Amino acid sequence: MERHQVAVYVAAVAAGVLCGLAVPSVGPGLSWTVTPVLGALLYVTFLQVPVADLVRSLRAGRFLAAVLVVNFVVVPLVVVAAFPFFPADQALRLGMLLVLLAPCVDYVIVFSRLAGGSADRLLAATPLLLVAQMALLPLLLWAFLGPGLADVVEAGPFVEAFVTLIVVPLALAWATQAWARRRPVGRRVADGAGAVMVPLMAATLFVVTASQIPLLDGRLGEVAGALPFFVGFLVVMVFAGRLVARMFRLGAAEGRAVVFTGATRNGLVLLPLALALPGEHAAVAPVVMVSQTLVEVVGMVVCVRLVPRLVPSH
Repeated sequence: MERHQVAVYVAAVAAGVLCGLAVPSVGPGLSWTVTPVLGALLYVTFLQVPVADLVRSLRAGRFLAAVLVVNFVVVPLVVVAAFPFFPADQALRLGMLLVLLAPCVDYVIVFSRLAGGSADRLLAATPLLLVAQMALLPLLLWAFLGPGLADVVEAGPFVEAFVTLIVVPLALAWATQAWARRRPVGRRVADGAGAVMVPLMAATLFVVTASQIPLLDGRLGEVAGALPFFVGFLVVMVFAGRLVARMFRLGAAEGRAVVFTGATRNGLVLLPLALALPGEHAAVAPVVMVSQTLVEVVGMVVCVRLVPRLVPSH
């Protein structure tokens, strides 16, 4: 499975689409599994990097600066340029902004590693990225939409997502590492957990897709208007990330990681926030986010091959 990770992920998305279309009644049941499956995926992801390596990675000042610049300076500027051309529907605009303004903190690690990127340093930056977007997202939404619509984004669901999907998995991963250092049983548990990374990633993509695809019913036209922006964003950010990596004089591995963090978005982790929105926003925003995830997964298949050529190791 590790040798064919990308194919497994594409198959998982395709299976989720078919399941959601063929048996739409499974959507509500599967939606409850999104958070635990995603939490398990992040636990296994955090488990891959020892605490000592995590602390050392956080000292990589130029890399962290490049990650913050690409996500919180370049990305908002790209969205500013595209925003006047967004579809007129306000609920649709809110969903697009939610997914485009927030950097990915989960499968970006996997795809960056597949492309030879510095996955350990990107993993170390994950808590910082989530805290930064938690603080900046309401301000960015207010800047784009004004106080009226930005008020619908409450802090509670976002804080809950942060605690459930980052703090708890990170604490459990550190506890497992400590256990593994002291006991053979703990070492076997840690090794076994690391071996299920690919199946967990596939399960996450499947349940998210299958649970949200039924919501597309009757809204295909609305969502279709957002798809060109998601494709365009991905293309622009690949080259913008490459430029930022050069500006900060990063090596190939770090440069590739910067490209991936700028191009991938946080649709999966932000789904609980989108589902907590009131009225029509709760109906449209999750659908928009899942649509962006589908575009992104296909784009990542291309990026895994393309980015090493754009950011060569020599």
